[in-house]
Amino acid sequence: MFDLVADVARYPEFLPWCIAARIRRRDESIIVADLIIGFKGLNECFTSLVSLDRSSFIIDVEYQFGPFKYLNNKWKFDDNGTESCQLDFYVDFEFKSRLLRHAMGVLFNEAVRRMVVAFEQRAADLYGAA
Repeated sequence: MFDLVADVARYPEFLPWCIAARIRRRDESIIVADLIIGFKGLNECFTSLVSLDRSSFIIDVEYQFGPFKYLNNKWKFDDNGTESCQLDFYVDFEFKSRLLRHAMGVLFNEAVRRMVVAFEQRAADLYGAA
């Protein structure tokens, strides 16, 4: 699951509204990536610094540039000593633009639900049903 989330370049293949991804830099512990999100004719690009801490099973996303005032995102995995894992996911953001804030404010819960479902489906496709 850690690898699935860390594979940012493949997000456009399965994540709703993610229409493109560009990896600017990648090594064992850091990814700098641009994602382009599209919704109802609005396309926005943002850059994030993604820290991969395999020893603690944590992926931390630090917003760098784009349409947000801020973006905080963290993934924490706990394998529980089994083949399944417990996942804690945190995301908090605010757009700079009132128009984007208004458009996404109405759809935020649905957007998060669809993203969670997309990651669950991707995991099932790659690793089999839990």
